[in-house]
Amino acid sequence: MIALPYDYFLLSWFVLAVASTAYVAFDQFGGNPEPTVMKLGFILVALYMGPFGLLLYVLADKEPRPGEHERFTSPLWKQGVGSTIHCVAGDATGIILAATVTALLGLPMWIDLIVEYIAGFSFGLFIFQSLFMKKMMGGTYWENVRKSFMPEFISMNAMMAGMAPTMSLLMMGRDMRAMDPLELIFWGVMSLGVMVGFTTAYPFNVWMVKRKIKHGLMTARGGGHDQVGHEGHGGGEKPKKEMDGMQHGGSHQMGSDATTPQLGALAGVTSFLLISGMVLPGFSVNLSLSARDVDGSIMPPGMINTFDLPGEAMRDMAAVKPRQVTYAAAPDARGDKVLEPRVENGVKVFDIEASIIRWNILPHVAVEAYAYNRQVLGPRLQVTEGDHVRINFRNALPESTTVHWHGLIVPNEMDGPAKVTQDPVPPGGAYTYEFDVGQSGTYFYHSHDHPDRQQALGLYGALLIAPKDPANEVKADLDYAIQLQEWLKREWLTYPAMLMEGALPNYFTINGKAYPATDTVAMKVGQTIKLRFIGTNNNFVHPMHVHGGPFEVVAVDGVNLKDSARYHADTVNVGPGQRYDVVWTARKPGKWLVHCHIPHHTTNNNVEQRGGGGLMLVLNVQ
Repeated sequence: MIALPYDYFLLSWFVLAVASTAYVAFDQFGGNPEPTVMKLGFILVALYMGPFGLLLYVLADKEPRPGEHERFTSPLWKQGVGSTIHCVAGDATGIILAATVTALLGLPMWIDLIVEYIAGFSFGLFIFQSLFMKKMMGGTYWENVRKSFMPEFISMNAMMAGMAPTMSLLMMGRDMRAMDPLELIFWGVMSLGVMVGFTTAYPFNVWMVKRKIKHGLMTARGGGHDQVGHEGHGGGEKPKKEMDGMQHGGSHQMGSDATTPQLGALAGVTSFLLISGMVLPGFSVNLSLSARDVDGSIMPPGMINTFDLPGEAMRDMAAVKPRQVTYAAAPDARGDKVLEPRVENGVKVFDIEASIIRWNILPHVAVEAYAYNRQVLGPRLQVTEGDHVRINFRNALPESTTVHWHGLIVPNEMDGPAKVTQDPVPPGGAYTYEFDVGQSGTYFYHSHDHPDRQQALGLYGALLIAPKDPANEVKADLDYAIQLQEWLKREWLTYPAMLMEGALPNYFTINGKAYPATDTVAMKVGQTIKLRFIGTNNNFVHPMHVHGGPFEVVAVDGVNLKDSARYHADTVNVGPGQRYDVVWTARKPGKWLVHCHIPHHTTNNNVEQRGGGGLMLVLNVQ
């Protein structure tokens, strides 16, 4: 999935990796005088390390001119490359296969690391070392297992000491698609891990070649027999007579001159590095989680990810996956459209569906939003006090949800809190809400299952209830609802805005649009307008201010104030969930602003456009 800019780099990287692998395979089997096991080793490493694997092959092993392979590969550093290539090809293959299987099985990361080590060590020891090199090492298969155990143990420890922290920190970092084998970044992390593992294993392999514990690069000529190069046993330049004899094949059993204390020291140090590499990342990331727990979450930039952060919290804070978008609204589409009910046996029936859409908050800025009936904000429900209503709700989200009727007095089973008054509505599920409307005023509805995520991403809408007696309605010439929201859009992705590190919003909207895409309300001098401020937002208290003179506060949270309790002001603090109805009179002609008095909230990604942004709209009085 292409979700972040570096996905294009990963795509390019793997194109280069395939091309590098193809070249190495063609060149190796096309004439490079190398034993088959080393041919396979370089091919696998080119696949895992891409152009860096190709570079190692060209610099260390590719015969520059016919007959020069032995002399070309003789330097100790090249022999160390060959030894490390052999280790990486076998061990990394086992590690990658194990990582894929454990991820698909949903095993925790700490178990995954242990299984990877066992699989890598086993594949390297029993397959690449003892089986594939049996002919050149001589002796029986189990003799070779015994001889290869210690060098393989040292080399595998050193390699995994580099790979383990690389995989842990990146897979459990900000972009946890890296835990999913079906994602490109999983293979990118594996590729980087192999490169780091090669780097940490290389110096130990150089020493083991020098001490004749491991084979380095080799040459195969004349009927496919295997010969070591000048440094194949870790020794110095060999006389021409000996080299001529080696051209005709023979066994390559090595007599190591390493002491037991030296081997013990290497085994101890590499074991310490291995344990450190597997344990220390657990102080920073939660290794108890699996790929299923995090579900490919991409966390907001700057989010603090700690070792005790639960998987459920990660999923709630994660970006909306672009692939889950089922509908792209037109750039100029508006929300808050009145949803007309159908009447069945005297019951007003509304149909509402929650789904994921792409929605423009500005002409050039689109968000992945959770929406009711494919609009942000959701459709307006207009009913009258005394109505009996039925809302047929369907969930087309990839997660469970519910609907809550904010401020309404309803039967408890109709109230909406997930796992409290009802079971959450699962993906593809449905639920019917039905109740009598016994109140009037300004209300709204919103999700009450993971509301910090779902309401922040757009699951809310106005619920306006007219009084049964029209005389109880506070009159004005115009009526306009203002629903507030905060958004977080970074690096192409949309995250639920939250009041915590890394998740603070950078866009703000009125009725699903940010200024200058918000409405301009036309008025005439002397007209009045009822502004219904609705705190559908999740986070901030917004001091909403109107230019051009004070307004009269006539209702709070859906309840009309008595004449004696009404008051004049030019700013009201609208907190999440609160509602204020105010009546403003157009006293003089001009363009009069309605806006939040926190300046940052009247910008778009910290930038002003045409005099502002975010929570602003214009009352254009003629």
